[in-house]
Amino acid sequence: MDRHRFLILAFALSVMRAGAAAESGDIHVSTLVGSDPATSVAELVMGEAYRRIGRVLVVHKLPGERTLMMANEGRMDGELYRKVGMERDYPNLTIVPVPLLTYEIVIFTRGTDFVVNGWESLRPFTIGYVRGIKIVKENTAGMKTEAVPAMGQAFQKLAMGRTDVVVGNRLSGLAAAETLGIDDVRVLSPALASFPVYHYVNKKHAALVPALVAALQAMKADKTIDRLQKQGARGARP
Repeated sequence: MDRHRFLILAFALSVMRAGAAAESGDIHVSTLVGSDPATSVAELVMGEAYRRIGRVLVVHKLPGERTLMMANEGRMDGELYRKVGMERDYPNLTIVPVPLLTYEIVIFTRGTDFVVNGWESLRPFTIGYVRGIKIVKENTAGMKTEAVPAMGQAFQKLAMGRTDVVVGNRLSGLAAAETLGIDDVRVLSPALASFPVYHYVNKKHAALVPALVAALQAMKADKTIDRLQKQGARGARP
């Protein structure tokens, strides 16, 4: 074999190896910072889904909207979980259209009591919430809000009287209150919103979507998702 053909073959083999490495590489996704049972559920479910397609999920917890920005820019491979429609503001994100869990947005108080009649019910109050939860930010625009990096900090402000209420995910809030030992937190009814959440990948990984859909559908059929939802809600780890 002459040198020219040898170099071409060597180059082709190196490209094939690089492609194979990329195909079997870890998948790095972002999510909001903080200890959150909903995040635990999503991480368990997607960790198993990626395992079934021969990948390893690595989750990075970042503050605020940086999670979405980095996933959209391709500095992360995706976003762990968000509501449907995120691609409208982050066009480089592609949804994996199988729900991971139901996300319920509720109002937490320590004495403030009022009739809940939608988001407008919050207007008279100072509202604590976790920065980066877009549904809360959008629906409290123009109201008096205190955005913080993590749910625990929101409840600390509530305990100090710096906010009247905290708005966020039911599971996350109850877990934060328990961790901080705040026993008099109440959840007002009805919920402000309830919706399924989904995994997103950066469009550079769009080819993975059919395999992830198949894995998640199989996990739903064999009750793996139900089991992992219960495990994550208890704060368990694999």
